[in-house]
Amino acid sequence: MDFPINNQYVRSVKLQRDRIPSFHTYPFHLPSITTLEELSLHPNVTFFVGENGMGKSTLLEGIAVAAGFNPEGGSFHFNFSTYDSHSKLNDYITLVKGINRPKDGYFLRAETFYNVASNIEELDNEPAFGPRIIDSYGGVSLHEQSHGESFWATFMNRFQGNGIYLMDEPEAALSPLRQLSMLSRIHELVQRNSQFIIATHSPIIMAYPDAKIIEFTEDGARETSLEETGHYRMMKQFFEDKDRLLHHLFNG
Repeated sequence: MDFPINNQYVRSVKLQRDRIPSFHTYPFHLPSITTLEELSLHPNVTFFVGENGMGKSTLLEGIAVAAGFNPEGGSFHFNFSTYDSHSKLNDYITLVKGINRPKDGYFLRAETFYNVASNIEELDNEPAFGPRIIDSYGGVSLHEQSHGESFWATFMNRFQGNGIYLMDEPEAALSPLRQLSMLSRIHELVQRNSQFIIATHSPIIMAYPDAKIIEFTEDGARETSLEETGHYRMMKQFFEDKDRLLHHLFNG
């Protein structure tokens, strides 16, 4: 169920190309950035896909920071830093927003999720009035669960709807079965006026119906279908003729 396009929280991303100091330095030399002018987003679900090194996670991070999230992840209210490694891309992009503002939001990234969990522990150990932060994550310490369980607890409990949610490679922590379950949960949240921007390598996750899939290659960005992505075609080739593919890998 799509909500009106004018109501989506982020309609597009524009790169302020005239302000870029050099397209030969990080992060502006990355394929996701060098050809970027304006990238339109789907009102419900947009996927960033492509091989390693294309810059999709860097672009997602830039969008997240420009939207008000902590570079290492968390909700709008998280403000911590364990290591200042994020790029300054957010200073050079403009988010074209819709007329509504999200009531909820989260930046969930596999790479730094441990740091978010640690920050929650630290905040909950401080004297405070009101409920613990961890209660909105299911009530169980994220450090006392496996990486996949803690990731899943965050996704199922903390994502409340009427929000914008950015996720960077969520499949890194999830089994194929959980990835399928993620599609169902994404759909529930989309029906509750939520917008997702997801960087992923998983053909399972990018199979969400009617989503916009943007694939980044050395030639820049292009909108494509699931079946035309490099990830899908590689997995299809593997499962249809595994022995032949392995023979070429092992024997040159």
